[in-house]
Amino acid sequence: MVRFPIFGGDPARRIAEADSVAVIGLGRFGSSLAIELMAGGTEVLGIDLDEELVQAHNGELTQVVRADSTKEEALRQLAIDEFDRVVVAIGGDVSASILTCSVLLSMKIPVIWAKAVDDRHGLILEQLGIQHVIYPEKDMGRRVAHLVRGAALDYIEVAPGYALVKTAAPSLLHGKRLGDTGIRASHGITIAAFQHGDEAWRNADNATVLHEGDTILVVGPTANAEAFAQLR
Repeated sequence: MVRFPIFGGDPARRIAEADSVAVIGLGRFGSSLAIELMAGGTEVLGIDLDEELVQAHNGELTQVVRADSTKEEALRQLAIDEFDRVVVAIGGDVSASILTCSVLLSMKIPVIWAKAVDDRHGLILEQLGIQHVIYPEKDMGRRVAHLVRGAALDYIEVAPGYALVKTAAPSLLHGKRLGDTGIRASHGITIAAFQHGDEAWRNADNATVLHEGDTILVVGPTANAEAFAQLR
């Protein structure tokens, strides 16, 4: 199941030496993450206990193997101890997720990202010492709620209470230099970038003039950014 058989030696060890990530758990989240990493040029070692999932990803990832990630010996055979970054995307079996993270920590993996299915699971992972705990379902629900509630075209919470919002440029900005609008003082936000039609995105500055139909990226406190996105 090695995608690049022309290389000699241990494929997993070769991947570990490259710009690479090991993704443990190839369900919907892990699969999507692994494929996106591959698309961005990062080599990926995919691991799952389910043979069907392993077979389904054969040829899509640099290497994909069936293994029990709760067993340290199995992970060492895959040279996981030589990876700088590992993502534990196990969601259906909380015990397996916790045991896998514990093994990875004992192997002193420098950077570990782990999926949590709920707050309790996340708390346990944090108590173990996982540096990056992620809540895909929870975060997606929050993001969609913001999109449903307002006029934003897209929404990213950069940090609690601070967001990046993609929206249409409101009429109060049309035909004016951004530096002359005073929106930072009046609305508490900053226009970071803009797009005219299908043209490439460009950084905005005080000399930028926006027009009807333009799309903008608004940065600021969540409440302010959402309120600005409501303007027409």
